[in-house]
Order: sequence, then structure tokens, then C-alpha cells
Amino acid sequence: MSNHKGLGLTSAVSLAEPKASDIALTEQLVQCLEKHNMYDSNEGQEHRLLVLGQLNELMEKWIYDVSIEKGKSESEANEIGGKIFTFGSYRLGVHGKGADIDTLLVAPRHIERQDFFSSFKNLLCKEKKVQNVRAIPDAYVPVIKLEFEGIEMDLLFARLALPAIPPDLNLLDMTLLKNLDPKCVRSLNGCRVTDAVLSLVPKQESFRTALRAIKLWAKRRGIYSNALGYLGGVSWAILVARTCQLYPNAVASTIFQKFFFVYAHWNWPTPVMLKEMDEDYLGLNFSVWDPRVNPSDANHLMPIITPAYPQQNSTFNVTFSTRSIMQDEFKRAMSICQDMSLSKKTWDDLIEPLQFFNLFKHYIVICAKAASQDQLLQWSGLVESKIRILVSKLEINDMIELAHVFPTSYGSPENVESLAMWFVGLSFKKADEKEKDNKSVNVNLTYEIQMFTNAVMKSGALIVSPQLTTGTELEVKHVRRKDLTNYLPSSVLPSKKKRSLATNNSPSPILYKKQTVTPNENSEESISVQSMSVDSIQSSQDADSPNPLKRRSQEDQSLDLDESDSSNKRVKVANDSSHDSSHIRDDTSIQSMETAADTSSEKLSEKGSLEADVVTTLKLRSQEDKLLVAETKRVKVTSANTTHTNDSTSSSHNTIPPARSKVSSELENELTDASLLQSRGPFPHSVKREVVLKLKPS
Repeated sequence: MSNHKGLGLTSAVSLAEPKASDIALTEQLVQCLEKHNMYDSNEGQEHRLLVLGQLNELMEKWIYDVSIEKGKSESEANEIGGKIFTFGSYRLGVHGKGADIDTLLVAPRHIERQDFFSSFKNLLCKEKKVQNVRAIPDAYVPVIKLEFEGIEMDLLFARLALPAIPPDLNLLDMTLLKNLDPKCVRSLNGCRVTDAVLSLVPKQESFRTALRAIKLWAKRRGIYSNALGYLGGVSWAILVARTCQLYPNAVASTIFQKFFFVYAHWNWPTPVMLKEMDEDYLGLNFSVWDPRVNPSDANHLMPIITPAYPQQNSTFNVTFSTRSIMQDEFKRAMSICQDMSLSKKTWDDLIEPLQFFNLFKHYIVICAKAASQDQLLQWSGLVESKIRILVSKLEINDMIELAHVFPTSYGSPENVESLAMWFVGLSFKKADEKEKDNKSVNVNLTYEIQMFTNAVMKSGALIVSPQLTTGTELEVKHVRRKDLTNYLPSSVLPSKKKRSLATNNSPSPILYKKQTVTPNENSEESISVQSMSVDSIQSSQDADSPNPLKRRSQEDQSLDLDESDSSNKRVKVANDSSHDSSHIRDDTSIQSMETAADTSSEKLSEKGSLEADVVTTLKLRSQEDKLLVAETKRVKVTSANTTHTNDSTSSSHNTIPPARSKVSSELENELTDASLLQSRGPFPHSVKREVVLKLKPS
């Protein structure tokens, strides 16, 4: 029996050797992984090695040419050298068919980053076997993306403070970080973390098989995405590595099962670490994750710390909602593993895909449109990186229990336009007794949607990528489950079931929309489209209320529709069997509430009702943030149910919900930056369409 005392912060939980049943389960697990294409073929492996060899030849030629241009002799240029390293899933040995390869080009000190993004990029573009070369020099980690003989590759660059690159270079050597700029350190970090993880697991073969299984499970359960607040590849690898340290002699099937036991009981936000923090004995002074030094690090919800200096939290994007979702998935998987020990369940039951579109009755759909597929690739990446802001704002709304974002993006069902869509499912809290007495609860989502759109439209990425300032659109809408067929193919939707939903011919509430709504011919409501400029709208607002907060209070008044109209605006919300007891169980009605777009057009009729123009469609262009088209709907509302005031505190709902808890410093900074943008330009005040979901007990 081996003793792995040197691995991990604590001693092992169990040093038990595998049983025959454990080995048999591992063989079944491997068969399951093979069935789901989690292994690359022998031909695929050979092809990858061939491509990496060809990339290395291009790199050697480029370094030689640049060295000659900078005054090096031919003999010196031949000896200087450079090296291509791999990291990520390929370096860990867990890549599957069609996976990309993360690579790092390490060059000596006389080769600069500018050379990499100019002359080396040009060399790649001239190579016939290389396609779709895209340089992103201003990214947080600068990268060149390309396809080399059909294999997607991300190529980073690091310039070391060395006159030449030795062939046996070890990137884990901390002295290599001396005199490097932050971008080079970040580029090196991927390789350093990958190598450190491999060096800290007792049995690499068991680790690799278990990690393949975890990746498959996480993707099928919809919790594999660092950008959207779940976990990425590095985080899952560290979690599996820590499980291997706790059970050092276990085979892959045991590691896979123990993984769920460990993290279903983990006391978050206790950090997961593979080893003690490295001391900065060289005085490099890079920022590392340490709540004792950086108080904001204590706000991280699910810290998973990388094992190489400078240590960082790989999960700072995690929100309360995404952590709750992952914890529920850990518990579900642990329960299935317990049933497997009784031969009641199989591996297929454990990795069963999540039926996301059967979980909720209400969804928010985020649509990113572009003029071409190439432009969509960049535009959708920007929008996706900001969705976590929307989720974090939704989850602090007092009436929302859970905001569940699904990491898979979808295109147009007809594949006729460059479109990417993401869906966020909403669960509402159960109304308390006081709210039941009032017989209505307003759920205002205007502020949350506005903060998200502000973050996208005012992103610095639009400055460094000016090509995104034309031809791109962003659209955010509320969609009921029964209307998902308008957005998704039938293959991803749940089978039709009889639901106790009232017939509703009216359009879903529009949260932030750029697409003109076609009115129903049979509808009694008259809809007119008129051109409106931002300046005219804003000048009207300024004249009535110069204070932005008071203006917002005026915009956020909720209006009750009269009885004749409400019958077409009501839909029952029944509790889904998959929701826990904290979700809504009673039948309720959700009614879209609309506010006046222009208070100067309000007229009080003789019968005591109020007529108002209500903005239902806002069309903006991302590069200008100007209101181009406003579609108005004439509705009648009873004056008794309408309150007009300039005092924001007397509004029937809070425009800015109070935060229930803290978020990470990175996310807090983004939210703060976005909130400050409200004082800039016309965009924040042009969103005059309030979004209120009104919950009423049935």
C-alpha cells in the first residue's frame, strides 16, 4: 500500500486498494466514455502530432528570420531557438474528437509581442494549410486563433528574459517570471498550472479517466462554462485532482463517485487547494489570491485556487445562482451513485442530459445578431461574457428564487441569419402572507435588464474592436415555455404535455428588444409605429423631472390593465415537479405591466380611465446607442390603480432591489462601472419600457 503523504494539504481519506468490483465498474465507465466520443482516435492523435510538428517548423523559421533582421548572425540565429508548449485538455491528456489545442509559443528576449502579432501572423496567413487566422492582441490574454488542417488552435505568446530558449526548458521554474510583463505571466500561467496539476496527482491514468467522465457529466448537465458563472476546464481538473489526493490508490470509477461525495458536502466558500501557497522568495510581487491581504477575495463564493505561482481563483465568475445549481447537481449525482451501489442505476443515468426547457415556466432569451458569421463569433463572445452580470442582478431581486442560465447557445431555427441565443430560466419565491393579503406582487426586471445592456453596449471591447460597432444587435425578451417553439428546434424541446395554461394570444413582455412586433389582426388594441429621436424623448423627461432618480421613478410606475384586457394577459404559473419547496407551489397569474412612454400624452377620460402610449419595442444600434424606432400601444388603465409621483420612495416597487449579499470584487467593479454609465449618453434613459411581472394568487 502506497503512502502519498506529500500530496495535498491534508492526509488521504482512504488508502484502500481497489476491489474487483471497482475495476469492473471502471471498465464499464471507459465503455460509456467511448460511446460518447470522449476519446480521440489513433488517426486523430497522429494528425494532431503532425500539425504540432508543422507549427513548430513555422515557429523556428520565424524566429530565425526575425533574429537575422535584428542583427543576429546566422550561427546565433540557429542556436537561439524557441519552443511550442501545449496546455489545457490536450496537455492533460483528456481531449476528445474535434477538441481544440491550446498552445504557447515561448521566444527569447529580442523577439517582441509586436513581432508575434505582425510578422508571425502574416506567416500563418501565407501558409496554405492554415485558415481563419484571427489575432486578438488586446485581450486579457493576447491570442491568435487559427485552424491548422482542420484543427482549431489558440496560440499564446510569452517573451522570456533569456538570450536563448534551451530545449529542456521547465516552465514551472519561478525564476523565469523575473522581469516579465503581466501579459507574459498570464500567458505562461496556463502551461504552469497544467504541469503543476499533473505533478500533484498520485495516479495520472485514473485522474485522466475520471476527469473525462466529469467533463462529460458537467457538459450534459449544463454546468460547464467559466464565462457564464459555472466551472471551466481548469477548475474541474483541480477538483478531480484534489479527489485523487484524498483517495490516492483508487481507480477511476471510485474517483468519479467519491468526487460527488466530497463536493456535495464541501463547506463553501472554503477554498479547494492542491498544495500550500508558494512563497514569493524572489520578490516578484505579483498579485495572488489571499483574503488576508486582499479583503475582496473573501467575497468569492466558490474559490478553486490554481497550484502555480501566482496563485489565482479560477472561479471568480461564480454567482449565488450558479453555485446553488452546481451544489444541487453534486447532490443529485451522489444520490445516483448510492443507487448504483445497489445496482439500481447505471452510468447512463448519472450522465443523463438536463431537460432545461422543462424546468421553468418562464425564460429570458438573450439574442445576439450580427451581419456575418465571422462578426457573430466576436459579438456573441462579448455578449456571453456579460451574461453573468444579468444573472447576478436577477438573483438579488427579492422575488426571484433562482436565475438559471443554460451554457449552450442556439442559432436561428431556420439557419437563415447570424444569430446566437442564450436562455435564463426564472423561479420565483413563494409569496408571503402579507403579499397574499394584497393579492398582488410586482416583480420589476427593468433595472436588471438595463444594467446588462449597459454593460454590453458600453464595453471597452467595442473600442478595441471597432468592427463590432456596425451590423450588430442585442435583444432581450421574456418568453413563456409554451412559446419556446418560436426560438428553438423541436429536437431540444421537451415532449408536449398537457399543461394548465390559459390561452394567450398576446405577445410576451418585451424586456429589451430591437425587433418590430407584428400586431395580431384580431386584436382590439391599435398599434402604431412612429419614429422618435432620443433627444426629443430625453428633453421631455428633463423638462418634467431634471433629477435622474425622479425621472426613473416616473418611468417605473406600474399600471393595472382593466378587466376586459387582463383576460388576454394572464397565464397561470404552476409549480414544476422538479422545483424544490422554496419555489412557487400555488397557481399564480403573471401579467405584463406596462408604463407610459411619454407622460405628456396621458389623457384622463370622462369615465375615470387613463389612456397612455406604451413603448413595447425599442430598436437600437449597438454602435450608436440611439433610439431609432419606438412602437407604441394604446391601452386603457383605471386611474384608481395608477399612482403618479415624483418621489421615488412612493413607487409601488423598488427600482433598484437591495442586495442580499456581496459579489466578487471583479463582478462588483463591472456592475459599478455599468451603473456610472447611466450619466453618459442617451442610452440608459432611452429604455422607457418598464418590465414588471405581476404575481397574483389564483
